Amino acid sequence: MLRHVSGSGCTVSGGEVAGILVAVFWAILVSFLAVALAGLAQTLRATTKLVADVTDQAVPLLADATDAVRSAQTQIDRVDAIASDVQEVTSNASALSTTVASTFGGPLVKVAAFGYGVRRAIGSRRDQGQSAPAGKARRTVIVGRTVPSARRGKRKKD
Repeated sequence: MLRHVSGSGCTVSGGEVAGILVAVFWAILVSFLAVALAGLAQTLRATTKLVADVTDQAVPLLADATDAVRSAQTQIDRVDAIASDVQEVTSNASALSTTVASTFGGPLVKVAAFGYGVRRAIGSRRDQGQSAPAGKARRTVIVGRTVPSARRGKRKKD
């Protein structure tokens, strides 16, 4: 179907017009895609530069962090050694305390009891030679309690 356009001398069919429209549409689409790809390429270049800059700054920070962690680990090891030494000293002090208590505790109690008995014996000898002052009754101590001499004879025997 060729048509003749009067006065121009050129004939254009409907298919040719459709082909021209499709070609123009594809040219516009390719232009938009080229602009989008150019923007994407620029974004990728900026991202690559950003990653490189972050890497340049992160490497020294990671080195510093590694040094800090190593220093902290050294300090923790020292504190652990000190804690184990303190635990050993504590157990030694406990053992020493137990040894001293068992070595000197029993004999000291016996010496104190002996001294108390001697004082009582000397006191009773002294009291036998002297009479009790008037108005003051003599008292006897029974397991932490003081009992007047009037009640001494009335104790119940078990």
